[in-house]
This record gives sequence, C-alpha cells and structure tokens, in this order.
Amino acid sequence: MRHSGYYIILLLLTALSVSSYADNRQARKLIRKGNALYRADKRQEAQVDYLKAYRADSTDARVQYNLATSMFPQDYKLVQKERCDTMAMMFERAAQAETNPLRKAKAYHNEGVAYQGVKDFGKAIEAYKNALRCNPNDDESRYNLVLCQRQLKNQGGGNNNQQQDKQDQQEKQEKQKKQDQQKKQDQQQQQQEPPMSKENAEQLLNAAMQREKETQKRMKEAQQQPQRRRIEKNW
Repeated sequence: MRHSGYYIILLLLTALSVSSYADNRQARKLIRKGNALYRADKRQEAQVDYLKAYRADSTDARVQYNLATSMFPQDYKLVQKERCDTMAMMFERAAQAETNPLRKAKAYHNEGVAYQGVKDFGKAIEAYKNALRCNPNDDESRYNLVLCQRQLKNQGGGNNNQQQDKQDQQEKQEKQKKQDQQKKQDQQQQQQEPPMSKENAEQLLNAAMQREKETQKRMKEAQQQPQRRRIEKNW
C-alpha cells in the first residue's frame, strides 16, 4: 500500500508538471503573438493575447510586464487612476519575479511612468529609485527622477497657490455680497420715497429754465461792457 500511494503521488506530480509545462508553453506562444501585434501598434489586439497568456500562466514576469505595458495610452499623461493602480501592481510583480537586473529596471521604470501620469510623484520617485538600483546606467530613469522631484516640489507650491486663490475667491464673494445688500437697500429706499407728481416736476423744470435765462442775460450784459486793462505795478 505504501508503494502504491507513492506511485499515485508521483503520477499526480508528473501530471501537474506536464500541465504546468503545457501552460507555460501556451503562455510563451501567446506572448510572442502579442509582441508582434504590439510592434504593429495594435495595442488592443495585443492586450487580448497578453490576457490569455496571463490566464495560462500568471506567474510569468514577461506576462505581467507586457500586459501592463499594453495598457498604457498613447499619451502616458492620460492614464486613469484606477488603471494606474492595476498597472503599477503588475509592474511591481514583474520586477519581483524577474531575475535579470536590466529587465527589473524596466519594470520599475514603467511603474514610475504610470505613477507620473497620474501626478503621484512620491510613488513615481520611489519606482525610479528602484530602477536605478537595478541599473545605475539608466539615464532615462535618472532624468524622470529629477523631473518628478521638481514637480513634487512645485506641487507643494501649487497647493499654496490654490489656498491663495480660494482666499481671493472668498473675499470676492464677500465683496459682491455687500454690493448686493447695498443695492437692495437703495431699491428699498427708492420704493419708500413718494413718487414725484406731474405738477412738482413742471415746477422744477420751470425753475431750472428761469435760472438758465438769468444766467444767459448776465453773460450778455457782461460782454457789452468795456473791458478793463489790467496793469501790473512795479515793486
């Protein structure tokens, strides 16, 4: 019985090994097919094959890396937050599963690019640092690292500017509120004053016309009088 059980376990392990080998082989085949589509700039089609490869063997570092890379939009700045988290997780797993330091560096680099696309500069900086630890000669990761450090610093300044803008907006709203209140008070005051009657309006108009006539008369009389010469006296 002991020997029979041993043989059963051995057969199960052999079957699992054969199944695992078949899955790995299928995954590699799908990866090659996806790579060809990716090079032809057919990202969506490539992503389908990478997903199939992922189902066949989710532990393969290449599957993780290629699938996450195919999820990048043409402009990395348009990466959505939800997709960024998924991509970053897959790049992280690919880096941990990969033994080649150069490939590990690429996985960390792309993780940094994903975080940089959603302006999570702190996580992007850490990813680029990991890339440089694996490949100190990676100038592109070094450049992105410095850029993210500057952007993180400016982001802090940007927060201060946002607070100032918010304060200015509040002051503007308060000023507008006071102006509206004053306008409302003026309208109420005008409504309380009795309207001018037609007789009063005519009286005011006649009085103004009479003053205008008197002014014109005085100016005419002044022009008819001889002008006096002004003599400057010596000191």
